[in-house]
Amino acid sequence: MTADLVYLVAGGSLLLAIVLPALLDRWAISAPMVLVAVGIGLGFTSLPDGMPLDPQANRAAIEHVTELAVLVALMGVGLALDRPLSFRDRGSWRKWSSTWRLLGITMPLCIGAIALLAWGAGVAPAAALLLGAVLAPTDPVLASDVQVAGPQTGEDEEVDESDELRFALTSEAGLNDGLAFPFVYAAILLATEGAVHHWALEWVGFYLVGKIVLGVLAGIVVGRVLAYVAFRSASPSLRVAERGESLLALAALISAYGVAEVIGGYGFLAVFVCAMTFRSAERAHDYHAAMHQVAERLERLLTLFVLLVLGIALSRGLLASLDWRGVAIGLGLILVVRPVAGLVALSPMGPWESQLTGRQRWAAAFFGVRGVGSIYYLAYASGESAELGTDWLWSTVAFTIVASVLVHGALASPLMRLVDPGPDPDSELSRTAP
Repeated sequence: MTADLVYLVAGGSLLLAIVLPALLDRWAISAPMVLVAVGIGLGFTSLPDGMPLDPQANRAAIEHVTELAVLVALMGVGLALDRPLSFRDRGSWRKWSSTWRLLGITMPLCIGAIALLAWGAGVAPAAALLLGAVLAPTDPVLASDVQVAGPQTGEDEEVDESDELRFALTSEAGLNDGLAFPFVYAAILLATEGAVHHWALEWVGFYLVGKIVLGVLAGIVVGRVLAYVAFRSASPSLRVAERGESLLALAALISAYGVAEVIGGYGFLAVFVCAMTFRSAERAHDYHAAMHQVAERLERLLTLFVLLVLGIALSRGLLASLDWRGVAIGLGLILVVRPVAGLVALSPMGPWESQLTGRQRWAAAFFGVRGVGSIYYLAYASGESAELGTDWLWSTVAFTIVASVLVHGALASPLMRLVDPGPDPDSELSRTAP
């Protein structure tokens, strides 16, 4: 019975993934909002009685499904970015200044603020730190309404991302999922090994530096190898770009993730770097758009499935342990912590000043969307320590995600039109919702 229900929910998610973007195009309602609401409604019926919804009992399944959703989203985000980044070109690094500020200032400030709020409210230090790490990253899955639409191709010269606001939010979402992992590991080490002085050097040397370097290297190597094979191989049968075989996007993300995990690096970071590296080869080739479409459609299906199940779980007791602390932390993050931390990071001062305008800075600071990545991090950490998988943490994270879906989903279209209306708002709004 359970398998039948999973197929039914998956089929419904696929149908909604096909029809919702066009139906909601002109409304301040996002597809995630609808899916969560539909899931909540289903939860009050007898239909999903056989579905495994308890996060404690089904932690491994939740971890793997959300992991796949984030991986596919990261591949799509990396392929969508048109702005090049070269390690040897200081000018290209400067063009990513908004991204570096959001990653280097906003995310640590959010992690620290949420951890302190939770600790001050009586949450154990390890769980408080984990909550900060889980909720700090902007989610690449649910943030598509405020991200770039996809790769520009078919040009005769190098293309570059012209929409600074969407580029900043997209590149931030692509990188911070991998860069949040060191802080998740810090919470795990605090819960399993005790006092900080027992593991501080290991954390800095391996989890903060070593695994990031290994993840980046894995992504670069896999991306370059696959790009060479797809575009420049001596064998015509291996030049899959000429045939438009877009399933290489899935092979690339699985390969990059697998290589990074085997050598001990961060797989999420490797997948994004692999996509960026592959995108840098034959930048104007139409093959990039074809690969992006595959990743985008699979991401949409996985995301809507996760949100539908999340909605069902909400009405089946997932929020039973939610208290005033969880509500205050969730709303505080969305309405105060992230916007303030974003404005601090994007303030017009210091080296490599952000290229965002005044209104764009406010929008970039506000749109810190929480989503599927937070569920994955919590499921992963709870598998390492029972202390990090309490019902209160699950309820708080679920509440924050739903609050983000409602607040950011309702405001994404009108605020993006207000900040940067562009020549054709309708065409901008027609970008695919998750």
